[in-house]
Amino acid sequence: MAVKIRLARGGAKKRPYYRVVVADGRAPRDGKYIEKVGTHNPLLPKDHEDRIKLDVERIQYWLSKGAQPTDRVARFLDAAGILKRDARNNPNKGTPGAKALERIEEQKEKAEAKVAAAAEAEEAAKTAAEEAKAAAKAAAEAPAPVVEEAPAEEAPAAEAPAEAAAEETKE
Repeated sequence: MAVKIRLARGGAKKRPYYRVVVADGRAPRDGKYIEKVGTHNPLLPKDHEDRIKLDVERIQYWLSKGAQPTDRVARFLDAAGILKRDARNNPNKGTPGAKALERIEEQKEKAEAKVAAAAEAEEAAKTAAEEAKAAAKAAAEAPAPVVEEAPAEEAPAAEAPAEAAAEETKE
């Protein structure tokens, strides 16, 4: 039988209160336990003396019998000086997951596309400005063009059918 020293939750909804218990590892969290060896009230301030109460003698007895504390209870026991807990290191804890990495990659691609589009627009604007300067310079250097008037034959030709129609009506 694997004996554990763990927390059993009590209290009301959103008002937790925990008993530190010695229980069979196969028993439910809030189920049957062998012995109550302390309490934990997480609603009290961290420096409050009633936040964690432990029966040190009984805990040492159960540890000598081979009981294994859970991680949270091991923290409490380490703070009380009963048990030395090894510091843990999880270097992958802050690493984003696969979907988050995909989203980051998509955001980078969009940002690169925006930068490229802005660079293209800027280049197009520079090219248009250079073309406008070149056209203005060419216009300044070239002599003013002479505007030729339309030939005189076209105007009377447009009037001729009207005059012909007027002569026909007179007759």
